[in-house]
Amino acid sequence: MSDDVRGLLGRAAEGAGRPVISTEAVFAKAARVRWRRRAAVSAAAVCTVAAGAFVVPQLTSPAHDTPQTSSVASSAKAPGATDRAVRLARLLPSDVGTVEEVSFADIIKHASPVPPEPPRTGPLDGQYAVRRDGGVGYLTVDVMDAAAVRKKLGNSDPAADLCKPDKGAPARTDCVREELSGGRVLTIWSDAMDYGEGATPQWGPELTAQLMLADGSLLGVRDSTGFEADEVQGPLLKNPPLTRTQLRELMLRTELLPTG
Repeated sequence: MSDDVRGLLGRAAEGAGRPVISTEAVFAKAARVRWRRRAAVSAAAVCTVAAGAFVVPQLTSPAHDTPQTSSVASSAKAPGATDRAVRLARLLPSDVGTVEEVSFADIIKHASPVPPEPPRTGPLDGQYAVRRDGGVGYLTVDVMDAAAVRKKLGNSDPAADLCKPDKGAPARTDCVREELSGGRVLTIWSDAMDYGEGATPQWGPELTAQLMLADGSLLGVRDSTGFEADEVQGPLLKNPPLTRTQLRELMLRTELLPTG
């Protein structure tokens, strides 16, 4: 028997009696299965419809006008990306983390080249990564004028109570609907994003908010813990970037709405 064969047999014998799959591999596989159960809608579909060109004065108290000091970075290629990230960060709590404008077409779909910047109705419309405590969550801001809302919703009533189940669909979790002054309606709910297996990316839990304005326009914000996919910017946050109270305050900021 050659020395090479003896060496191979010796190394094989050293592994005899050991489990073929390590404990670490078992836990890793279990984790992957759990995450596969949390499927996501596409990046475009899950972005909530949002508000248009109706601005209600004095939606917030003067105390909210004090600029915040959140750290800001930006990797988005659009010329106004850094400026938008800075302006959004000023509206957020100072300890929210580092705010960076991103493109889901880039970080999720890996489009090459990155498509041109889409039309924006609101001054801060966009997709933003929030880095904190080693994780990465996301905020999306989307303003939609009344005509766009009608086109998107079709025959659905834009003023319908989102907290009531529609056509057999499950009720939204922790859904709160507020009727505010000036004909505005604010609705905030939780979404575990647990829709079964099969879709990529796999989004983590989030808060979603919609503000219906009197002219039929909408402001929508997603407050997400992040997503899992083959390529990610970082692990999920333990909680959404903003608490429910902080998200409500952001929804009432006129800086998110078009002027004039």
